[in-house]
Amino acid sequence: MRIVLFHQYFLGKNDPGGSRWNELTSFFSKKENFIIDVVAGNIHYATGKQISPKLWSNKEIVDDNITLYRTWTYAGYNSNFIGRVIGYLSYTFSSLIKSIMLKKPNIIIITSPSIFVGISAIILSKIKNVPFILEVRDLWPESAVATGVLNNKVLLNILYWLEYKLYKLSKKIVVLTPAFKDNIEARFPEFIGKIEIITNGADFSIMNSDTQRKKIREQNRWNNKQVFAYFGAHGLANDLVQVIDVAKAMQQNTDVLFVLIGDGMQKKLLQNKAKKYKLNNLQFIDSVPKNEVVNYINAADICMAILKKTDTFKTVYPNKVFDYMSCKKPVLVTIDGITRTLIESAQCGLYSEPENLQDFIKTVQKFSKMNKEQLLLLGKNGFEYVKDHFDREKLAERYIKIIKDVVND
Repeated sequence: MRIVLFHQYFLGKNDPGGSRWNELTSFFSKKENFIIDVVAGNIHYATGKQISPKLWSNKEIVDDNITLYRTWTYAGYNSNFIGRVIGYLSYTFSSLIKSIMLKKPNIIIITSPSIFVGISAIILSKIKNVPFILEVRDLWPESAVATGVLNNKVLLNILYWLEYKLYKLSKKIVVLTPAFKDNIEARFPEFIGKIEIITNGADFSIMNSDTQRKKIREQNRWNNKQVFAYFGAHGLANDLVQVIDVAKAMQQNTDVLFVLIGDGMQKKLLQNKAKKYKLNNLQFIDSVPKNEVVNYINAADICMAILKKTDTFKTVYPNKVFDYMSCKKPVLVTIDGITRTLIESAQCGLYSEPENLQDFIKTVQKFSKMNKEQLLLLGKNGFEYVKDHFDREKLAERYIKIIKDVVND
């Protein structure tokens, strides 16, 4: 079985960020001996920096069955919205050229965002005469509208048309949450029966070590603080200004420290605000490699998942939440909908209404009043829940079945 995977943000070895497809492709290779050609972009989505040295085409052997090709992507991706659109389109063009040159696959998989790369999948599918699976990791263009970064009606009409064509031409649609499935079926009833759910999940092979806690806390001067840590992108959708505002309001509480780990378009703005307010209870740390992020999660006391207040984000499961749960950490979320339901069902943390400063402060204070045993119980509850419901190996096995069914159809 040979697969061509279009994934603009496929991570390099130990890169920070969402590693869903790094882990899935590794499992496909080891479990089924699938041969996978990954066609990815050459600009890191969080840092905006070029990943591989050559501008147009880079080749990396990930393992005996997985080859990673990085193709030209516009360097101004993280500059502004126009830069981001050009970044999407440049990858769409360069990835198509590279994929045409590869050996004919049995199947194509495209994972969005962005939705633009669907153009590459459609064209390659026609040229090579092979089926493709569309994976929806984000409801584009709805999420772009919800976060306020896209409001051009002409462009929106084009994107909604492209969304429909991708649903229609794909052999299967894979979504990450039940809410995504409900959303698509409500808007396009003709695709009922075509959609499968493969959620994000936890990779327990890397998320279960606690050996570096003391070292991390000492080198970052966390000392006896109760550390509330956020991991991931610092973008518009993440709305980390909420944390700045809470830190400002809680400056007198010297027992609590807020830590933001990662990079993104809004990081400079956030740092400037923190400097303006002279916050000594807030710390920024640059992105850390994936194989080290577990050490920072384990060194924190409470881990946070934060998004902008919008109905679209009520439908998402941020992968970081599963990482937190698999590390037995209490979780603070400002994401209503299915993520809130997950936390409450697992009894592993607390929900705070997004963009509600007073509620956020009260939630932090509730955590601070808990004793060690109560916090440990929240972590234990989360670990057991995610182990039962979101083990990535089990999810990968289901994905393999979908791929085989499409190829054999």
